[in-house]
Amino acid sequence: MPYKIAVASSDGENIDLNFGAAHEFFIYEVGEQGGYALLEIREASKEAGGPSFCQDGCKGGGCEGSHVNPPRVDFITDCRCVICKKIGFHIQKQLEKKAVSTFDVEGRIEDAMEKITWYFHRMDHHQSIRGMVNGTLKGKGGKG
Repeated sequence: MPYKIAVASSDGENIDLNFGAAHEFFIYEVGEQGGYALLEIREASKEAGGPSFCQDGCKGGGCEGSHVNPPRVDFITDCRCVICKKIGFHIQKQLEKKAVSTFDVEGRIEDAMEKITWYFHRMDHHQSIRGMVNGTLKGKGGKG
């Protein structure tokens, strides 16, 4: 079954923004066979916390305040997971309650998407994830 992944990026190539600092999310759709494509660029609207999600309660390192702000979470609950440089504990817990996984990653979108879609594919098909060696996939140019 296809699913979506939200990525916090300033340039569409690198995961370089914290969840709270993202003005937009790149939404990828992952198909049945694990391939993915950019579906949309979802901009932060007034209903989703304004031009930046990071407002009251933030201390420079991400959203850590104990405030509840459902629009920040509801903005991406149609996605299976969120990939960002860093995400605050309280926002992460709110997303988990909505069955949205979070990944703190910094690097190229392409690299992260390959690993995360591989992981979800294996989990969905009840297969072992032992094919990952030192952060690299076996048989995909990695060692092993």
